[in-house]
Amino acid sequence: MLTLIIRQMTEDDISFVQEIAKTSWFATYDGIIPMQIQERFLEAAYSEKRLFTRLQNSLFLVAEFGESLVGFANFSDVNDNGQAELFAIYLLPEAQNNGIGSALLECGIEKIQDITLLTVCVEKDNTIGGHFYKAKGFQQVEEFDDFFDGHILRTIRLELALAK
Repeated sequence: MLTLIIRQMTEDDISFVQEIAKTSWFATYDGIIPMQIQERFLEAAYSEKRLFTRLQNSLFLVAEFGESLVGFANFSDVNDNGQAELFAIYLLPEAQNNGIGSALLECGIEKIQDITLLTVCVEKDNTIGGHFYKAKGFQQVEEFDDFFDGHILRTIRLELALAK
């Protein structure tokens, strides 16, 4: 039986996180975001330097299933109002629907001290992501146009109130 381990990302995980980001982005945003925009975003947001900075400055968790990394989640620090943001949660397509995304989310919430509100933005046409967050109790609070490298995305902001 394979074991799921949620742990802090290390420098040795960077290349695996890059591959998970690329694979999951292409699967998630095919037909939503043009491929050349996806590629430019991934090169910038998931460069080795950027991931190292995120590793040093935020909560960056990885999901290890068996011997392989299959997903990750990146959270902001909590601000003075008790709010934090979930920047990203991505899983390889074959790892979805196994409770791994839920485990990443729950572990992140547990590790962030004094959090009372977690926010996340998701592209409106990312129905898998939207359904995931709503199933976890997130409520939509805003819908807006997001200008993403010359492409307009319809984005929704969701919030999860937490009692700690």
